[in-house]
Amino acid sequence: MPKNQHITSVGGQALIEGVMMQGPKGMATAVRHITDGEIITKYHDFTPLRTKNKFFNIPIIRGVTAFIESMINGYKLLMYSAEASGMEEFEDDELSDFEKKLNDKFDDKLMSFVMAIGSILGFALAFLIFFYLPVLAFKGINSLADGSLTPLQGTFEGVIKIIIFVLYMLLVSQMKDIKRVFKYHGAEHKSICCYEKGLDLTVENVKNCSRFHPRCGTSFMFAMLILSIIVITVFSYFIPPELKSNTVLWTLIKLPMVPIIMGIGYEFIRYAGKHNNVLVKILSAPGLWMQRITTKEPEDDIIEVGIASLKAVITDNPEDDRIK
Repeated sequence: MPKNQHITSVGGQALIEGVMMQGPKGMATAVRHITDGEIITKYHDFTPLRTKNKFFNIPIIRGVTAFIESMINGYKLLMYSAEASGMEEFEDDELSDFEKKLNDKFDDKLMSFVMAIGSILGFALAFLIFFYLPVLAFKGINSLADGSLTPLQGTFEGVIKIIIFVLYMLLVSQMKDIKRVFKYHGAEHKSICCYEKGLDLTVENVKNCSRFHPRCGTSFMFAMLILSIIVITVFSYFIPPELKSNTVLWTLIKLPMVPIIMGIGYEFIRYAGKHNNVLVKILSAPGLWMQRITTKEPEDDIIEVGIASLKAVITDNPEDDRIK
């Protein structure tokens, strides 16, 4: 067994033709340019709020903070990777003359505004799919059962939400560009796994490592879904039936619970990253299963990018990033 085998705090994110990693040396990205094949490694300034202010490191609160930060940084890094990989230049070449004239006419500020509106619409769509639709679906099922399922409303809504989430991920995973991103996701996990095993970061060693990891964002999302079933089921017992029968009102009532569920989910992922007992294995199993959809086995050139991003953020001393 390698002498320096340990559980690391290093984490990352798959990008467009690249991987982001966070470690003791900070945050770095490695992106392969689609034309010349060069791997471009770059450090990015980022200091988590929980290290700046103790309040944001309080359990539960740090989970909400980390989620918001990851969403903001994730979006910025995806935009960076599209540019660094040359993907935007490639797409510009594919544009029609009319589309090129539109791009020339509108400046960056207007395009940023359009992208912001697109993000807002995206959140609105996610709200409708993952919050409103499960309530509406349960209402239809419950009416067919003559209202007999009302005591189990929270449980049924949670199960419906999981089904929607799984189907959504299955559909998205069929897209060509997303499949490639999922390969980089696999390279991210396999590189970290290789490092945690204390093996040399070579393509052959990384290839033989698992692409499934308990601290993955997919596991976090699935942990939140499972926790939402428990929390909302208990909470629903204290809500009058007339309020729960109102689809819009019941959806809005549950919204304040999202940060609590998010915070608990984050604490579980932290715990799962440090322990490997039976309880963790059972609770982590659904998230690890979902990673069969959100990660794919990467080719050698993709693994090279994962290795480059990881090497950029680690030191020679394993104690520098041992998870606490």
